[in-house]
Amino acid sequence: MSKLLPSAPALPRLLVSVRDAAEAGLAAAAGADLVDAKDPARGALGALAPEMVRAIVAEIRGRALTSAVAGEPGEGEALARCVAAMAGTGVDYVKVALTPALRAEPEALAAAARAAPQRLIAVLFAEDALRPEDPARLAAAGFVGAMIDTAGKDGRRLPDLLDVARRDAFTQACRACGLVSGLAGSLRVEDIPLLADHRPGYLGFRGGLCAGNRRTDALDPARIAAAAAAIRALARRDAA
Repeated sequence: MSKLLPSAPALPRLLVSVRDAAEAGLAAAAGADLVDAKDPARGALGALAPEMVRAIVAEIRGRALTSAVAGEPGEGEALARCVAAMAGTGVDYVKVALTPALRAEPEALAAAARAAPQRLIAVLFAEDALRPEDPARLAAAGFVGAMIDTAGKDGRRLPDLLDVARRDAFTQACRACGLVSGLAGSLRVEDIPLLADHRPGYLGFRGGLCAGNRRTDALDPARIAAAAAAIRALARRDAA
């Protein structure tokens, strides 16, 4: 597997968020391309302790790409500190939430990108104001990717909050800037064909791959395998 996510992929990769090393091993074995360290009990983008993230990286041993959530910092100085803490764990990518205010601070964005060179992905929430210029600003600051997620885990899903045109505009803007793009937010396996048409770098899952669709429950390896199979099926569809 390539060590880098492509900015203009033919098919998206499958990101699965995990909360410990045992889930990480399960996700990789079931077909996850990108194993993402996150604490689902701490909100949309809760960070795990660096020690746990190191254990997840050790468990994966190169079988998949890895990423870790650095949290939801509210101001610029905290942004760089959070990123640096996760960058030191050895993950391939660091993900961090950016408020609309932080997205307008070029110096804070650049400092965060320097804390994880060529490894930092911005997480923008669908509930916030998404601006057309956001991808270009992030690329200029040194980020390698940007994704959209949902902040409120209240049953509303990404397709409910962002229509086709806005999702497509985001992924197109990312490709134009050379950024990897991601789409997530209470997604289900049946969303894969629709969202793959936007050509994101990856599609992110947690709750939809857990028992009972509850993000704080255990991951279900059969659901992970079904998601991986759904992405593979797109290649056969496109070749037909």
